[in-house]
Amino acid sequence: QVQLVDSGGGLVQAGGSLRLSCAASGRTSSNYYMGWYRQAPGKEREFVARIHPSGISPLYRDSVKGRFTISRDNAKNMGYLQMNSLKPEDTAVYYCYIDGVSQRHWGQGTQVTVSS
Repeated sequence: QVQLVDSGGGLVQAGGSLRLSCAASGRTSSNYYMGWYRQAPGKEREFVARIHPSGISPLYRDSVKGRFTISRDNAKNMGYLQMNSLKPEDTAVYYCYIDGVSQRHWGQGTQVTVSS
């Protein structure tokens, strides 16, 4: 069993920054892709970023490129999403995930609200 706990969300003004964290526990392995999705009210969940098991080759959705940085610390079973230059359209619940052996595991989500 794998458990993910998201944290770090909050209320921030446009142009501000937040750092989201994702703590993995249970039957985890460093040999998995890890990433983030988000879901705004009334919209479908959308991909934000993901990172290779070794921490290389990050992939981002176009609208966050140059503003968001995904990273991970395999020794601590932690993942991070540094979000800079936040915009009101970044407002959403952010969910981390890992792709396990047979299924995708999700965190419970953390709310990010960006005021204009």
